[in-house]
Amino acid sequence: MGRLTLNILLSFAQFEREVTAERIRDKVAASRRKGIWMGGVPPFGYRVENRKLVVDEETASHVRWIFARFLELSSCTELAREVDARGLRTPRGNRIDKKYLYRMLGNRAYIGEAVHKGASYPSEHEAIIDPDTWDKVHAILKESPRTRAARTRADTPALLKGLLYGPDGAAFSPTHTRKSDRLYRYYVNQTILKHGAGACPIARVPAGEIEAAVLGQLHAVFRQPEIISGTWQAAREQANGITEDDARVALQQLDPLWDELFPAEQVRIVSLLVERVDIGTEGLTVRLRVDGLVGLTREMQAGELERVA
Repeated sequence: MGRLTLNILLSFAQFEREVTAERIRDKVAASRRKGIWMGGVPPFGYRVENRKLVVDEETASHVRWIFARFLELSSCTELAREVDARGLRTPRGNRIDKKYLYRMLGNRAYIGEAVHKGASYPSEHEAIIDPDTWDKVHAILKESPRTRAARTRADTPALLKGLLYGPDGAAFSPTHTRKSDRLYRYYVNQTILKHGAGACPIARVPAGEIEAAVLGQLHAVFRQPEIISGTWQAAREQANGITEDDARVALQQLDPLWDELFPAEQVRIVSLLVERVDIGTEGLTVRLRVDGLVGLTREMQAGELERVA
């Protein structure tokens, strides 16, 4: 009888717990259907006042920029780099990475809706993103990330187009190939294209590796005292007000700003600075343009570079 009574009491206690939990779930669902904020960490761009979401204009402007910039880049990886360059952080002070950006772009709170168990309802709070922008962003997100990444890389101009030459003096042309939805970029020797394999010891080179090697040499050049002095002397002939310190600061500023430049702007700067790149079996030779260094110095002083931010 004692065990029976105990089991009956335990069953009623479990029944009360389940009834209470069900009532709470129903209360939350009913409140979400009415668009009421039910607590938690507010989305980036909002703050909580009187238990309601209110648009925080300072951070909401960043949200609008993120959505607009994604429409231009179609890549959360590239967008994460730009967000990090701007120094933006989550409400808890953490770094905004690609995963966080995907959650932001899929958060229907930004169009003034409340979501509960996959269903969305009109909410009490004000929208930050207009429906047209939301639809455009999600049309892009429906595509495969590999497809978007391949298109982004394919649309990026080749940095060394018209500048790269092989050991036989023939130019290299940019090309690419696709395999399993992945894009591979190369520079191919024109001699190989005309006369077939074996006509030149270097048939083709991976674009990413050769471009990184050339950029590495350029960044090293900007720190060499003799290059800075020569650039200053050449610039002084065109503008007497430029000092050697001005030339040094202008050239060294390009290194941290490089990743913030538009791809087309990067191509223009490489063409401005590099006269010719010769690749051989023993290494790489980069020939610079002195007048290009002078022109770049003036542009850096005037702040005329086209940056993505």
